Amino acid sequence: MKLSPEHEAFRDGVRAFVAREIAPYVQAWDEAETFPRELYARAAQVGLLGLGYPEECGGTPADGWYRLIATEEIARAGSGGLMASLFSHNIGLPPVLAHGSKALKQRIVPAVLSGEKIAALAITEPSGGSDVARLRTTARRVGAEWVIDGEKVFITSGMRADWITLAVRTGSKGAGGISLIAVPGDAPGFTRTPLAKMGWWCSDTAQLRFDACRVPADHLIGEENAGFRMIMENFNGERLAMSGGACAFAQVCYDEALDWARQRQTFGAPLVSQQAIRHKLMDMQMRIASTRAWLHALVEREEAGDTGAEWVAEVCLLKNHSTQTMQFCADQAVQILGGMGYMRGTKSERIYREVKVMMIGGGAEEIMKELAARQLGV
Repeated sequence: MKLSPEHEAFRDGVRAFVAREIAPYVQAWDEAETFPRELYARAAQVGLLGLGYPEECGGTPADGWYRLIATEEIARAGSGGLMASLFSHNIGLPPVLAHGSKALKQRIVPAVLSGEKIAALAITEPSGGSDVARLRTTARRVGAEWVIDGEKVFITSGMRADWITLAVRTGSKGAGGISLIAVPGDAPGFTRTPLAKMGWWCSDTAQLRFDACRVPADHLIGEENAGFRMIMENFNGERLAMSGGACAFAQVCYDEALDWARQRQTFGAPLVSQQAIRHKLMDMQMRIASTRAWLHALVEREEAGDTGAEWVAEVCLLKNHSTQTMQFCADQAVQILGGMGYMRGTKSERIYREVKVMMIGGGAEEIMKELAARQLGV
């Protein structure tokens, strides 16, 4: 895919934003296990939060290539945690936008896209992760309200989200009894607890608890008991975005390793003069190139409207392939950097810690293979 001059100009703008607003501070933010809330508004001002959303909601209409470019450039800072929380609205808002009432969309979406409010998605529970059809959090209708009871865990932006797109059981057992409800962050009966993690340190991750939490009845997203399909549709976009992120982080590891190998002197010569090091770099490049080609092919098909069962299956498999590429490149980069690769402050060290969350989040490898097999009729 040859990008247009407009795409390239957009890349230049995002790269400048990252260099000015993110890269100089990302290590300190990681150590502090947070980043300034003001960054949401600054990202919104350059059009990053509203990318691909309709103008009437405060967004900037854009194709999939713009979103991929944004992912690639923000990844240059080397922090998956920053990316996960800053863009948590991209998994929290789509169901609201696609299925919410006009009043609900106007109440939630513009404020999030302007950076004034933060949105999150809450599906995973302590009793189960990828098995959405068995979720236990319940919502029952009492007069003009939903009364919610249950727990969610591993929720990105869970501590400071102002709006949470929450998966609940409103009907019978199985996929047919699930709904989505937009829960305000200040809803009575809603509490949250921060979680400590292996990686994504600056990302806000939380466990959520709902004890007779009361939410207005009109906060139901779409029809009652129709939430399962919405969740599955949402997963496709999340997995494609994660694939783009994983490929971009693999490239970051390659770039840092190559730069180090050219500068580092060993036995009177640059490290890159060693054949073993050059071969490691080429193994990284081989995997990055194959991942990027597959990623671009799926984005192109998405733009053409070809998003049937085969496309869904390939997105699942690409998610596995891309995160495996990220894992390989992070490992090889740390090896090439040697002792420096084990030091906090290098991008490769941070990405090395963040690999597993990418391989698990959005659907673990085993689930991706099984879902792909089902989509292909295997």
